Amino acid sequence: MKQAAVLGVMAFFAFHLTGMSAAHAQQYPSNPITWIVPFAAGGPADAVARPLANTMGKQLQQTIVIENISGAGGTIGVARAAKAAPDGYTMLSHHLGMATSPALYKKLDYDPLADFEYIGLVADSTSMLLARRDFPSKDLKEFIAYVKANKDKLSFASTGPGGATHLCALLVMNAIQAEVLMVPYKSTGPAMIDLMAGRVDIMCDSVSTSISQIKAGKVKVIGATSKYRSPLLPDVPTLDEQGLKDLEITNWVGVYAPKKTPKPVVDRLTAALQASLRDPEFLATLTKLDYKPVTQAQATPSALADRLKSEIEKWGAIIKLSTINRE
Repeated sequence: MKQAAVLGVMAFFAFHLTGMSAAHAQQYPSNPITWIVPFAAGGPADAVARPLANTMGKQLQQTIVIENISGAGGTIGVARAAKAAPDGYTMLSHHLGMATSPALYKKLDYDPLADFEYIGLVADSTSMLLARRDFPSKDLKEFIAYVKANKDKLSFASTGPGGATHLCALLVMNAIQAEVLMVPYKSTGPAMIDLMAGRVDIMCDSVSTSISQIKAGKVKVIGATSKYRSPLLPDVPTLDEQGLKDLEITNWVGVYAPKKTPKPVVDRLTAALQASLRDPEFLATLTKLDYKPVTQAQATPSALADRLKSEIEKWGAIIKLSTINRE
């Protein structure tokens, strides 16, 4: 009798908890949603998050408020999102840094794989491998040969350990098996000035910030670092097309919620994301920012989980072999 009574109580609570979750999902969202961007306003991550939040808000018929929480390479904002109540009223968007942070920091206040529910992937943005305009090579094959023959004389500009330009540099040097001097800059602006002046030899940079210099012939473009050509520079071949089959770096964006956010809520958010990726206005915005939208199959929790796991493994191995000092 006691065992039956216990089972009855458990069934009662299970029924009501299920009912509460269903009711919550039906009413959700009844209040504004906070969307954490772990970087300052105005940056690339913010530029994608704001129009996406606006479009998803229309789908959900609720206001989504962007909260910029910058610092420590995005880890402060990510930690805030991880510790938020799992009720569907806190979301997070993050780029490649979600995958590189475990290798870059000795201690994190969160686990990228264990502390989040995945909503889905959003888009990818490629970078360009650039060289000073008088660099003696017309394609990747000649670039690799020259770098290997002159690696002790060349320099590679970056924005410091862990930055996108630095990670790109590590990947390129690892792929061609030639290490050159790394020259750190506070931002890509000063680095680009020195590349144009010939004070540094090589650099990786996003299309959105380098396209004017490329089109003006002030720098030489070697190739795109993704496996697809940039929509803004369709005539520039990828490094993959030119023979570096194992090299790919894109600044991909994913959307997350705190762990234990109810599945019906996650499903609603994923559906809103997928609908946003069919919205012509939002797609036009991505094109202007040189972001390639993912397919509907990639805008899913499972696709984001797989991408994050594979990128953590990839960058963990590359960073481990580099000379980056973990913070």
